[in-house]
Amino acid sequence: MNHAGAKSQNIPSKNAVAIIPARLASTRLPGKALIELAGKPMVCWVADRARAAKNVSRVIVATDSIEIYARAEAHGIEVVLTDSKHASGTDRVAEVAAGLPDAEIIVNVQGDEPLISPETIEQAVDEMAHDSAAGIVTTWEPIESLGELLNFDNVKVVIGDNGYALYFSRSPMPFPQEAYLRYGDPNDALNNEPGIWSNYRKHTGLYVYRRDVLLQFTRWPQTTLEKFEGLEQLRALEHGVKIRVIKAAATSIGVDTQEDLDKVRGLIEEGRFQSAGS
Repeated sequence: MNHAGAKSQNIPSKNAVAIIPARLASTRLPGKALIELAGKPMVCWVADRARAAKNVSRVIVATDSIEIYARAEAHGIEVVLTDSKHASGTDRVAEVAAGLPDAEIIVNVQGDEPLISPETIEQAVDEMAHDSAAGIVTTWEPIESLGELLNFDNVKVVIGDNGYALYFSRSPMPFPQEAYLRYGDPNDALNNEPGIWSNYRKHTGLYVYRRDVLLQFTRWPQTTLEKFEGLEQLRALEHGVKIRVIKAAATSIGVDTQEDLDKVRGLIEEGRFQSAGS
């Protein structure tokens, strides 16, 4: 499968559309898409942050919830009602993308990241526009503590010298072999050689797709590795899609727990973040 045709080179940024998948069902924080943050539902914060990205021409919320639909529309945000049977947010994004033939770049912005940096979105879209070999662009943030490294909820990405993803895993990786031999214990190696930390990267949830790659990706069956790790991006790697991984412009917070929510509310109350249009 060749993702790097002449048509894909130097794609104008005006063809980038951001789609935010949102649903009410959430195991750890029920109804989180509509949780109020400074008087505005979380999903609307995400949409406003995406709108602030200068090279995104359109922002759409994709949901199967009438309530989310109504609240987003009331805030002046474009919203599309999608099938309720989708297995993932990516499938929901693909349903909307299928109806946008002029959009060559699709940005999947997670509906639970109200503080995502517009600059991160801009940089990822620019990377896709100028890297004709990439089928997907995604982002990473530094891992700076053993707790973060060992937390299975934090997905780690291993990136080759060429800037493309080699593997994603919930396990701590890559393994510091030489330092381990020096100290006899990987934890001691990390504590004694801070430079090792630069090899660890936390994968974050922003995805920028070529539209044709996204539509094909959602038609492929799940792979064994994808099921084993619980990471759908492994499906793309196994089908030969090149995934470019760039450093996020700023740290974001995915709101999965009450603790995450309290942290985000604290940052907003301190005035460190503002939502466009608020």
